[in-house]
Formats: sequence, structure tokens, C-alpha cells
Amino acid sequence: MANPEVRRIRTDPDPFEPFCLSQGFRIGDLIILSGQAAMTAEGAIVGAGDFDAQAEQTFRNIETLLAAAGATMADIVKVTIYLTDMAHFPKIVDLRRKWFSAPYPADTIVEVRALALPELMIEIEATAIAGARKIG
Repeated sequence: MANPEVRRIRTDPDPFEPFCLSQGFRIGDLIILSGQAAMTAEGAIVGAGDFDAQAEQTFRNIETLLAAAGATMADIVKVTIYLTDMAHFPKIVDLRRKWFSAPYPADTIVEVRALALPELMIEIEATAIAGARKIG
């Protein structure tokens, strides 16, 4: 079996560049994204103190990176969601309904003391398979 092609996923500008990490990789049809948070492409925080605004930006960033990789939100098979306050968990259920469809991705959700920048309230990492046809 030949080794699959590994392609770096990035946007221009790349807000992760200053932190010496990649936004993600596509390995064949497998897509692995670094944790996404409420940051613009230029690296500015969106919605400081506003969980809803931060969650919306975070999901939009995931959508943008998947598009850059040739995939869609429907291709996501696993997410890990990091929250700085588990009181927002009920909103996560609503966000799953908004951004995903059945069968929903596998999911891990954890509360953390802090994220990379003190203003951030949510971070999501995602794994997708391009062109996946999920069967429920």
C-alpha cells in the first residue's frame, strides 16, 4: 500500500503562524484540524465575554478550514470541545443541532481552567473524512 499524500491545510492569512503550529493536515481523505477558537483570520479575538459569538466564530473557522481541505461540516466524524465553563453545555447541544446532522459526530467535551488566550471560552478540534457517507 502506498503512503497517502499529506497536505498542510492553511488559510491566508494564517492566524496560527505566530504560534509555530499548523491549522491542520489532510492525509489522503483523513482531515485533522488543530483546535479552533474565536479568532479572526488576522488573529483578533471575537466576542470577548460573549460565549455565543465565540462559539459561532469557532464553528465558522472549522467550516473555513474544511473547505480549504475540500470537505464540509458533514464530513466531521469526531470533535473534542473544550469549555472554560461547563455551564455552557446546554448551548453545545443546540450548536450540535445547528452545525451537524444525524448521525452526529463522536464527541468529547471537557471543562478546562484556561485556553491559549485568557479571553477564549471555547475551543474545538475536529477530525473529518472527506466525502464520507455516514450511515446512521
